[in-house]
Amino acid sequence: MKFLKIATLVLVGFMIFGCEGKEDGPAPLVKPYEKGEKIVLENIHGGSKTLIRTDGGFVVEGEEEKVLMIDIFGTFCKPCQEEAASLTNLQLKNHDEFIIIALTHLEDVTNVYALENFAQKYGAYYFIANGKENARIAESVTFDIEYKPALQVPFKVVLKDGKYQQVTDVWEGKKDNRYYIGSIDTFIIEKDLMRILNKR
Repeated sequence: MKFLKIATLVLVGFMIFGCEGKEDGPAPLVKPYEKGEKIVLENIHGGSKTLIRTDGGFVVEGEEEKVLMIDIFGTFCKPCQEEAASLTNLQLKNHDEFIIIALTHLEDVTNVYALENFAQKYGAYYFIANGKENARIAESVTFDIEYKPALQVPFKVVLKDGKYQQVTDVWEGKKDNRYYIGSIDTFIIEKDLMRILNKR
C-alpha cells in the first residue's frame, strides 16, 4: 500500500512538472537583436565601433560598404590562438574593404587579460570586443543562419551589405554554407573573401 502511494505521487509529479515546456524545445539563451538596434562595442586595444542590426544581419556604422567578418572566439582556444596572426595579416591586406569584429565567448575574462594573454601574445591586432553584449550578438548570428548545434569556437560568419555570405565548408562540403567552424586555413578564408569582393 505504501508503494502504491509513492508511485502515485511520482506519477502525479511527472504529469505536473515533467512535460512543461517540452513542445517548443529549449528557449534561446538571450533574445536576438531586432532590426535597427545599435550595439556599441569597445575594442580591447582602445576605441569603439557600432554594429547596426539589419534585416537579418549586421553592418558596422560608418563602414557599411565593407565586408564584415564576425569572429566568435575564446582566448583559451588553441585554434583561435593559432589563427590570430594570420587574421591580422588578412585584415591589414584588405583594410579598405574588409573588417574583422572578434567577440570573446564562452568565458569571463577582463580586457587586460584578453589583451595580454591573447592579443599581444598571439598577434591579434584587429578589433576585439570583450563585453556582455557578445552573447546576444552570437545568439543573433546563430538565429539568423539557423545554426542549431551548441556553438563552438572559433565560429565565423562573413557579411556583405548586412547579408550572410556563402563560405567554404571544409568539413561536410555543403553548397550553401554560411559559417566557418573550427580550425580553417586563412588561405580558404581569403579565397572566399576575394570571391565576395568580386576580385577573382
